[in-house]
Amino acid sequence: MKSHTFRLKPGQDLFDSIEEFVKQNNIEAGCILSSVGSLTHATLRLANRSDYNEYDGHFEIVSMAGTVSVHGSHLHIAISNSDGVTFGGHLVSGCKIYTTAEIVLLELEDVVYKREMYENDSGYEELVVYKK
Repeated sequence: MKSHTFRLKPGQDLFDSIEEFVKQNNIEAGCILSSVGSLTHATLRLANRSDYNEYDGHFEIVSMAGTVSVHGSHLHIAISNSDGVTFGGHLVSGCKIYTTAEIVLLELEDVVYKREMYENDSGYEELVVYKK
C-alpha cells in the first residue's frame, strides 16, 4: 500500500481534481482515507435519482468516502451548511473548493478496480476487483 496526500485550492473542482490526481499517478485501485475542507458550490446526485442537485453557499466537507481508479471512481460526500445541517450524496463534477480541500488517499498496489455492467444487477457499472 502507498499513501498520497494532496491539497486542493480555491476554485478547483473537487471531483475532477481527484480524478486528475488518480490519472497523473496511474492509480488502479485506491480509497479515500480522509478529507476535510470547504466548498462554495456543491453538485450532488442524491439516492435513487438520475438528476443532480445544486447548492450554493458555504459548506464544510465533513466526510468523503469511496473507491478511486483510472478505470472509474465512486465517491460519496457529506457536507454541512452554516447552520450545521448535514446532507450528502454521490460526488460528481461541479463541487467548487472555497478555502481548501485536504485529501488523503490510499493506493492498493496488489489489485485493480474496474467498473463493469452485470446482467440483472443494479443498472449501473459496479466495482469488479482483479488481482495484479
